[in-house]
Amino acid sequence: MSGNRKPFHILSGLLVSLIMVMAVGMTAVAGEEKTSSQEYLDSLNVGVAVLLAPDEDERAMEETGKGIKEKNMAEEEVPRDLMADNSAARVHVTEEIISESIESGKSLPEEEKSDLVMADVQNALNVRAKADEKSEKVGVLYKDCGGRILERKDGWTKLRSGDLVGWAKDEYLLFDEEAEGLADEVGNLIVTIETDALRIRKEPSTESGVFALMAQDDELDVIEVVDDEWISVKYDNEIGYVSAEFVDLDFHIDEGETIASIKAREKAEAEAKAKLTANQGAVVVGADDTRLLAALIYCEAGNQGYEGHLAVGAAVMNRVRSGAYPNSIYSVIYASGQFTPALNGKVARVYGGNIPDSCITAAREAINGATNIGTATHFRRAGAHEGIVIGDHVFW
Repeated sequence: MSGNRKPFHILSGLLVSLIMVMAVGMTAVAGEEKTSSQEYLDSLNVGVAVLLAPDEDERAMEETGKGIKEKNMAEEEVPRDLMADNSAARVHVTEEIISESIESGKSLPEEEKSDLVMADVQNALNVRAKADEKSEKVGVLYKDCGGRILERKDGWTKLRSGDLVGWAKDEYLLFDEEAEGLADEVGNLIVTIETDALRIRKEPSTESGVFALMAQDDELDVIEVVDDEWISVKYDNEIGYVSAEFVDLDFHIDEGETIASIKAREKAEAEAKAKLTANQGAVVVGADDTRLLAALIYCEAGNQGYEGHLAVGAAVMNRVRSGAYPNSIYSVIYASGQFTPALNGKVARVYGGNIPDSCITAAREAINGATNIGTATHFRRAGAHEGIVIGDHVFW
């Protein structure tokens, strides 16, 4: 085998030598430095050495080839200084991402979390001025109310909920996915009117009839975003439509209340209640009138509690005191088209039977001027009109 390969080796050696000589000549003409030419001569010597040893064993030649291959592979490895440069580049990129996140106030994508917080209580949660149970109470976060996280430390969270800003204990709050889930469950979409006046249409068309005009900053609960032009809303137990162009659509979550707001609300409620319950003055009537009014109360609100009984009796007596109606209980109750139980004979039947004591007491109190509906003179089933809702009726 080796004898057959000798002519091939000799030819290969001569070819390599010829190439090397030409390379050296070209280098010299091009003005290469001496050191570079010497490198080519060294390479030439290697080729000549191989040519001058054609009788070496083929195995030795294979070993030489293997060594050259390993050298070439070693030369192909990434230099250590280049790896260092790449690592530095990666660190630089990472630093840029962190820097941008800090400047924008955002966490890195994999650590991004919601700033929503929701109250996890049955009734209400105290919110304090500092992260301390002995700190001043600045407001209340009610059940299903939410807010935004401002700061967290030592098992407390500083939050903003409407006008309320303060600290609440983490054990009574929900965060992240739990908070988002509760918000989706209890929150609702609302629209806020952004023009001076906006028509609530009966259909999603500018040619449709109009329910009412809404003033700027008025809010309505959203039923559905119909399309890019119209949004359906709840209005007085009806489905109305407003132009999407003139409203602001937002997701609403109930907010907490400051102590100042609570005091103002309680004062207003007390004044309203005082007005509603202010004695209207007694009316002199006979025993028969008291029983007649009690019979009507039973027919209209017999299945309700005492507050419902008194409200019906007060509505009748407000009419008696008003110059717009007859001035007696009998005349008011039996006025044409007013009280159905009186017109169909039911009041008369109850009058002659057993009337519950609560209805008689309510009739007597109403005659003496007691009221829980102020000066209201009308009532209907709740939901049929706006007004004061007591029991199953609304009064106005």
